[in-house]
Amino acid sequence: MRLRVRYSKKGKVRFTSHRDVARIWERALRRVGLPMAYSQGFSPRPKMSFGLALSTGHESEAEFLELELSEDEEGEAIDWNTERFVDLAERLTGALPVGLDVVAIAPVEKGDSLQQAVTSCTWSIEVDGMDMERMNAWVADVLTRDEIVVERERKGKPVVEDLRPHVLALDVTGATETGVRLLADLGTQPRALRPGELLAALDPPLKAGTVCRMHQWMSQGDDREEPLTAPVTPAPSASVPA
Repeated sequence: MRLRVRYSKKGKVRFTSHRDVARIWERALRRVGLPMAYSQGFSPRPKMSFGLALSTGHESEAEFLELELSEDEEGEAIDWNTERFVDLAERLTGALPVGLDVVAIAPVEKGDSLQQAVTSCTWSIEVDGMDMERMNAWVADVLTRDEIVVERERKGKPVVEDLRPHVLALDVTGATETGVRLLADLGTQPRALRPGELLAALDPPLKAGTVCRMHQWMSQGDDREEPLTAPVTPAPSASVPA
């Protein structure tokens, strides 16, 4: 049986790296006694796979993890029901550090990995040192550009890349104590565009304060859906520009 877990990452734990979060999850799974399936070989590890990695320092309302459970001694799948899923979510949250909270668990069929299935993410981005007027002008500039070309170094060689196709939607949603807040839908295929990369792509580069991933989206024909919906949606998606 395969379970999909949705969890949030908020507060001080946002400074924990993706690799360390994976280790934290392994310890939490042992603490709650979940019957995990394990890999073969010299050093067996629990069979679990994460969605798109979250940059260290960023918060998230929508992180995803898939777990593969073992079978019982008779070779039959362990019986699970809604009440057990709710109980497991509560026990896992109790076994995780403050700031990592499980918000939903559901069984799923085997399919594409989350990293392949997710095509875009919605981000809430606090931009420091900007007012509403200048931020609206910046957004308008981004959305009217045909291309946003940047040069980066990859494997020791310069690579030119156009970021504009990854900017799917962009809105200014309000003011903060130190600047303004953006809501951005950014593409993830074939490579995810990070909020900081977008802010640094134009001259002058902008500085991000708090960054939070609000949603991850999978394409379903002309529509999109989340890998696992939270009981309460934390924020609306950015509107798609005309």
